[in-house]
Amino acid sequence: MSKLGTLGARLHHGEVGYDFVKNRKIWYGVSILITITAILGLAVRGLHMGIEFQGGAAFTTPKNTSVSVAQAEKYAEDASGHDAIVQQLGDGSMRIQISGIDTSASDKIKETLAEDLNFDSEQINAELVGPSWGEQIANKAWQGLGIFMILVVIYLAIAFEWRMALAAFVALIHDITITVGIYALVGFEVTPGTVIGLLTILGYSLYDTVVVFDSLKEQTRDITKQTRWTYSEIANRSINSTLVRSVNTTVVALLPVAGLLFIGGGVLGAGMLNDISLSLFVGLAAGAYSSIFIATPLVADLKEREPAVRSLRKRILAKRAQGTEGTRETPVTGEDHGDEPDDAAPAVVGPRDRSATRARGRGRPTGKRR
Repeated sequence: MSKLGTLGARLHHGEVGYDFVKNRKIWYGVSILITITAILGLAVRGLHMGIEFQGGAAFTTPKNTSVSVAQAEKYAEDASGHDAIVQQLGDGSMRIQISGIDTSASDKIKETLAEDLNFDSEQINAELVGPSWGEQIANKAWQGLGIFMILVVIYLAIAFEWRMALAAFVALIHDITITVGIYALVGFEVTPGTVIGLLTILGYSLYDTVVVFDSLKEQTRDITKQTRWTYSEIANRSINSTLVRSVNTTVVALLPVAGLLFIGGGVLGAGMLNDISLSLFVGLAAGAYSSIFIATPLVADLKEREPAVRSLRKRILAKRAQGTEGTRETPVTGEDHGDEPDDAAPAVVGPRDRSATRARGRGRPTGKRR
């Protein structure tokens, strides 16, 4: 077995682990700092909306033009008086997008571009998008995102509980805010592909979160019937037991997206890939982070406020403070030392503890009683 596989097995069985929940204030602080940076970038720079959302025109030139992208961008801005985006297509032609212009002015801009680029005006293809249509697209995008969020919260509240639904909702808002803020900071154009990318990464983020929540739900069943682990410690075990799976899933998903973003959009110059690949890349990374460092620690915080769980924590801490002879409490990493007395074993907290079962069987006579 590889070292990563061995580590995954040890994490799953609680032999090793990192205390994510205990250090949750650090992760909250990091997330707040990143989120504030994203919001500031959004407030200062704003989003560069594509013509699909605010209307405009897109002009496609013939192949094998001798004009550079920078020069074509200058020609387009001079002709229209608006900012322009120029993309070099794979066949040698160029796509010039000008947002916020009146469709009645497109013919004049087309004639000016044809003269500057040394083409006949009939050779330049123009696609016009009215501002009202763009507004409809933007409204539909927001409606789709809102419906998605509502359905997610309802499902998680039914399948798990409202605290997990709330924590997942906070994690999703965290992921969306960071992704949109990155778009504002780097100045990439927001297109319908960007919206598709956002919805896609929300699905990945939810997958990782639900995997941890499912493990946590299983391990905390009848938690108040034992006096061995607090809810936060079991939550930490759940994160560690699914950590390698979450990392592997994220890395495998990020590799092809990185190829689209850095090779397709950067090296090959296929700028049309940037709008969807950037949202996928940032969103996948943020989703993996929020599933581990935000969602589950937040559930533990909310759950520890319950009277029964808070009372359980007090009993466990009091028991540990007493230092009962022959009892060594399990640390938050979830290690089982096999020397717990029978009354300290958990009732039904996750899978049956095999090491504790073996410990209880030591020294007992075997065979039939005479």
